[in-house]
Amino acid sequence: MDKKEIDQVITHFFSVFNNKVSSAQDWDMLYRICIPRTMIIKKSGTDENVYGLDDFIAPRRIILTDGTLTGFEEQETSEETFITGNLAQRYTRYRKSGYLNGAYFTAEGTKLFQLIRTAAGWKISSVLWEDDV
Repeated sequence: MDKKEIDQVITHFFSVFNNKVSSAQDWDMLYRICIPRTMIIKKSGTDENVYGLDDFIAPRRIILTDGTLTGFEEQETSEETFITGNLAQRYTRYRKSGYLNGAYFTAEGTKLFQLIRTAAGWKISSVLWEDDV
């Protein structure tokens, strides 16, 4: 049952950033599936950008709704989930594609999700990701 709930949380996470089918993202979903102080880190070589939940959402909301990033879809292509008690970690491979400023792109990478079981169910506590070079 835990694995199934975690699968749903991760599916919801990826669905928020998809504007390929619809331009109506459920940004509030992120607040329902993440703890308030979720840490999100994007790695790029030896550099990293560290975000809180609000700082992560704000620029993505803009580019996914103002025409900068269109036809965008990011999806999990494989995963391994490790659950121990009330803690879980998910290793995810993903693929993304879309049009950035009118130019088509595609990329793949790795995301690491850490989750905790709360009174309200499994929630994301941190996300780390890096696109393949």
